[in-house]
Amino acid sequence: MISLNYRDARPIYEQIKDELRRLVVTGALREGEKLPSVRSMASALAINPNTIQKAYGELEAEGYLTSLPGKGSFASVPETDVGKERREHLFLRLGEIAEELRYLGEDEQAVVSRIKQTYTAAGGRGLRRGFREKRSGPEKKQDPAKSNEDPS
Repeated sequence: MISLNYRDARPIYEQIKDELRRLVVTGALREGEKLPSVRSMASALAINPNTIQKAYGELEAEGYLTSLPGKGSFASVPETDVGKERREHLFLRLGEIAEELRYLGEDEQAVVSRIKQTYTAAGGRGLRRGFREKRSGPEKKQDPAKSNEDPS
């Protein structure tokens, strides 16, 4: 689920936070899905539980996790206000990236085209898709015994 890079300049809790956020955003963790307990994740990664708790706490503040006392932590859709702050941060980063690409001589059309391509590709997966599926009901799984196709 999560791998740590001890050569990375970022603190361990930020690596964990970024990786969990990525899992939520890409849909690998669906809204309402339970995350490992602080203790079990700390044990699996062989790090101090306080490090996991700090990452979980910051993700909860950002709206990507919801914690229920005695039940655990669950992936969630960020609230509008929290999501607005995160979007502003991401747009700031996007601006910095666009400035650097321009400095490196990249054509505006190529940058816009790449953003559109990435945005379109992301539309087929992720947190919002999982949220829509949840609201419209669970997917119906076909019984393999009733399938007309050869399983081999």
